[in-house]
This record gives sequence, C-alpha cells and structure tokens, in this order.
Amino acid sequence: MVNKLHEINHYPDTSFPYAMYTVTSLNCIPEGRGFNELHWHEELQFTLVTEGKIVMQVNGVTHELEAGHAIFINKGVLHVSKQVAKNSEYVSFNFPEKLLSFYSDSHMEKNYVLPYTNSLFLSLIIRPETDWQITMLGILMSLKDKFNVKRYWGWEYEVSIMTVQLWLTMITNISSATVESPKHIKQQQERIQLMISYIHQNYANNQSLQEIADAAHLSVSECTRIFKKTLHTTPYDYLIKYRIKKSAELLNSTEFTITEVASRVGFNHVNHFIQSFKKHYNKTPKEYRSLKD
Repeated sequence: MVNKLHEINHYPDTSFPYAMYTVTSLNCIPEGRGFNELHWHEELQFTLVTEGKIVMQVNGVTHELEAGHAIFINKGVLHVSKQVAKNSEYVSFNFPEKLLSFYSDSHMEKNYVLPYTNSLFLSLIIRPETDWQITMLGILMSLKDKFNVKRYWGWEYEVSIMTVQLWLTMITNISSATVESPKHIKQQQERIQLMISYIHQNYANNQSLQEIADAAHLSVSECTRIFKKTLHTTPYDYLIKYRIKKSAELLNSTEFTITEVASRVGFNHVNHFIQSFKKHYNKTPKEYRSLKD
C-alpha cells in the first residue's frame, strides 16, 4: 500500500520539479497537504510566513513563526503546520536536492549538498537577526515574487540561481555542531514514521497497541512514550483522529450511509463513531454531510 505520510510531490512541469505552495487556514494552492497534516517528503523545503503567524512542528518540536520569519526543513523530516491563524499565510518552496548539485557526482554535490542533506541537520529557523538571515529572507521574498508572475524566457535559470544563492548563504553561516540533532532524535523520528505509516495503512482494521509498536520493533511502553514525546498524543488517539479524518472524506465524496462510513474507517459501533466524530468536528456526521448540500 502507498505510504500516506510520505508525500510524493507531483509537479506541473516534471522537467523543472520546483513548486511554491501558498497556504492559508482555508486552502492550499496548488492543491497539496495544506496544514494540520503530518508528512514528510524527499524534497528540501523552505517555508516563509508572509502574513500573520503559524505554528510549525518539526519532529515533535514546536516553532512559532511570525510574518517575515522562515524555516528550512531537510528531506525526510517529519513535519506539520499545526496552526494557521486567521488572515495568516505562508509559502513553501519544495525542490529536489539535485537542483543544488548541478549534476550527479559533482564537486558541489559531494562537498556542499550531501554532507548537509544526509546528515542529522533537521531544520533551521530563519529570523531577521543577522545579516545573512536577512539576506536569506530577502531571497525567499524575491522567489515568491518570481512564482507569482507568468513564466518567461530564462525564468527557470533565475529561480535556480536564487535558490543556489539561498543554499550557499545558509551553509556558509552554519556549523554542523550547532544545527545537527543528536543521533537518538533522528532515530526517534524514523521509529515514529514507521508506526504512523502502519496506522495510516491499516486504519480500517482492528489495530492493537502491540501491532503498532511491532511496526518499529518497540515495546508497547516505548511506543507510547515516543508518541507522547513526538506527537503529543497517544497511539490510540492518533488512530481515532485519523479514522475521523478519513470518514470526513467519505462523507464528502460518497453516498455511503453513516453506518457504512463507520465500518469502512474501522469503527465497530456506529454510536462510537458518531460520538468521536462530534468530538472532533463539533457536528454529527449527518450534520457535517448536510453542509456540502
């Protein structure tokens, strides 16, 4: 089955796999995960807050970012934007690391890209506190402007050059000792990825805590501890929340009865489903479905 957490970005132009997502509390353009969806991907990501404020969680660590702040998120790192305040907006730039390498096995790839993307460097907050951070924020704003105009001759070169400048500015001014996370933090992320992937792939079936823990070769107590530390919830509560999310999708896109929806997302009793749904959405499934009519 497809790993629902591991996001595969589908770019409009596969010959230039670079995208800017504009996200508010209401939508994401072009369509993507938007916010409040835990995921990771193989692309590198720079996110710039353009209006208001957001809360970004990276590998269980929560960061509050205001307009004019940005964050770099390395490939394969578990992250989610937890809150997007009303009238807030952010843009995320996603691109493959090979854009920075120029070509495979290049000097640039071996010395300036892979040592960082394959390291314990998970993320970096960028605020207007130093000259180099101000430079990076300026480049990100310029990139946003580039993506908001119709593509013209040479556009891809200009975007690529700006992105390489952005990357070079960052790696010139950081040291591995200050940005790398301890090895056990990376290991913890890998384990949580295995467990939540298992939940996403098997949410419609009965799942025991032992089975979730087994997905990462952990004890039940360690599984619970990692969930609480990284996701600030229990495995069971995460499972229920995911089932409710999938049920909302079915209510919007199918004509299944409430009982059928409950069964398809793993609830054995329709009353438990209705109670859980109302707890998360402040509406019964029937009331929620009526909103689309």
